[in-house]
This record gives sequence, structure tokens and C-alpha cells, in this order.
Amino acid sequence: MEELIARITQKTGLEASVAKKAIGLILAYLQKEGPANEVNQLLAALPGAEEAIAQAGSGGGGGIMGMMGSLGGGVMALGTQLMGAGVSMGQMQPLGRELFAYGREKAGEDVMGPIVGAIPGLSQFV
Repeated sequence: MEELIARITQKTGLEASVAKKAIGLILAYLQKEGPANEVNQLLAALPGAEEAIAQAGSGGGGGIMGMMGSLGGGVMALGTQLMGAGVSMGQMQPLGRELFAYGREKAGEDVMGPIVGAIPGLSQFV
């Protein structure tokens, strides 16, 4: 996880703590919205992923965000959560691209492709 955080801070300019929270939020979103088998393979390939998800979730996250997700707000709701964590609009795409590139390196395209394909709107951020 430290390697991924370092790559994201370098590409986005985010503080390490913000990058880790953002990673946790994105992985939690993938866990909720993506194909379970592939997401589980991704999480298994990323040491520290479960901890990042747990830490990101400790700040709440239900309420309106959960409602937006269930109403199809999906990626938009994730963007709102990321902004709340301190990620600017301009940092979201580099953050997503770096996270998914790292995922492809660690878990492979056969895992990442179905995840991106299963979540509407996600491809514009990766």
C-alpha cells in the first residue's frame, strides 16, 4: 500500500493521508458496485487494501452518499465523497488512473477489465 500511496501522491500532489483515504473510498466503492469475484481478487493483490477500506469507512459514509449510490448516482456519489476527503476535481482522474494502473500491475487486466466494464461511468476516471 505504501508504494501505491507514494505513486498517487507524486501524480496528484495529495498528502499521503488524503491519498490513503481516497484509495479506501474507491476500493470500498468497487467492493459495493463491482463484480465480487474480480474485486476480491484485486483486494487480495493489494496488501493493506482491507485496512484502507476500514479506515475510509470510519468517517461515516452512509446517509446521502448511500442513497445517491442506490439511486444510480454511483460514480457521482464517489466523486462527492472524494471531494469531502480533500481530493479536487483535477486530482480525481490522475488518482483513478494511477490506482487502476497499479491494480493492473498487481492483479492483471483480466481482473481490472471486468471491474471497469461493470460500473457505469467509471471508465472516464481510469
